Amino acid sequence: MQHSFSRRQFQQTAAASAALAATSGAAVPFRPLQGKAEHVISIWLGGGMGQIDTFDPKRRGDPQAKTPGSYYDAVDTAVPGVRICEHLQRLAPLMDRVTAVRTVTHEVIDEHAAATNRMHTGRPISGTITYPSLGSLISHERGAVSQTAPPYVLIGYPNVTRGPGFLGPQAGYLYLTDTSRGPAGLSRPDGISVGRQSRRESFLAELRKRSGDDDQTRAYDQAIEQSLKLSGPEFSGAFDLDREPAEMREAYGGEFGQRCLLSRRLLERGVRFIEVSHNLNFLNGSGWDVHNDGILDQYKLIQELDHAMSALITDLEQKRLLEKTLIMVTTEFGRPPEFDSMGGRGHQCRGFSCVLAGGGLQHRGAWGETDELSKKIVSDPVTVPDFFATVCAALQVDYTKNLFHGDRPVPITDGGQPITALFA
Repeated sequence: MQHSFSRRQFQQTAAASAALAATSGAAVPFRPLQGKAEHVISIWLGGGMGQIDTFDPKRRGDPQAKTPGSYYDAVDTAVPGVRICEHLQRLAPLMDRVTAVRTVTHEVIDEHAAATNRMHTGRPISGTITYPSLGSLISHERGAVSQTAPPYVLIGYPNVTRGPGFLGPQAGYLYLTDTSRGPAGLSRPDGISVGRQSRRESFLAELRKRSGDDDQTRAYDQAIEQSLKLSGPEFSGAFDLDREPAEMREAYGGEFGQRCLLSRRLLERGVRFIEVSHNLNFLNGSGWDVHNDGILDQYKLIQELDHAMSALITDLEQKRLLEKTLIMVTTEFGRPPEFDSMGGRGHQCRGFSCVLAGGGLQHRGAWGETDELSKKIVSDPVTVPDFFATVCAALQVDYTKNLFHGDRPVPITDGGQPITALFA
């Protein structure tokens, strides 16, 4: 099996390159890995998706007898030797476009909010600095693809963990919670006709001509200009899902699927980073947090993910957008193989699965290996900074650089190293 570089291997390779340069007299500059993706669709599964019941299945367990193991049977995929849960049957034939990273690890086990923050910012919560989310990092470094689109859209409820932190509001997000409407702040209020809106804009333009030229005024003018662009038909038309053929909407499925469909429409208009949140109230009120008898309907969550994600991959591929769109599926932690007193599962943070698809990567179905019960990592651990560095590299963002909080340097991924095999 091909392995990703550990930090020690990375340092050894760098030292060897330096020694070679010293003997040859030629400088060998380090070049960070760089992919070719232009967009990210980030699917967030709140509650903690159980890797042993989805992308890292093991032998079948028995919740009644309290025998540890998977809750479901496994099926073969398009990649020989890679199996996934039987309820991911639509994704199975598409796994050659996918890599299930089975060895993600951090140390936050019992606190959902802290683990959610870790999986969005890549760092522990700090009392002295608010770190930016991955969406804000990508937006800050790459900006929007189009001048008529925002760089970062959240389809879900706003939260500080999704925000820009010390990067400031320009790296923030536009959000909506209902795919039947666009963001409320971008639509004209009832009673404001097109003509009245036009007169207001003309009056505002005249006022701006007479205003001062200080930094605060310029920032205010830029905000107004951006909001007017976003409320125009070129961008706001993305939210009219009724323009999609009925068979396309049906292919994506329910509200979660419609969010995934909307994400494709948004990237077509130039949005760089879109987070699609799988809300807790879609099916069971607890999302993927399947303690006790919450696990009984877990298969419905898995099927919904399977339905929407397979449609998204197929749709992007047919529109020749998959190679430049990185799909990532993350969650705050996984679940252990053991069953609790009522047949559900607790939390597991030391080895769980996140997923990458498309984005021009060299996919392999799965990366990393856990033990016979998906409880311990056997090979190729991937820290959260490593996972972030992989995403940054795919999006042509230098994962080795520093950002600055005032005069304080902040490594953009906290020293993460990408999974090199995905860039071979």
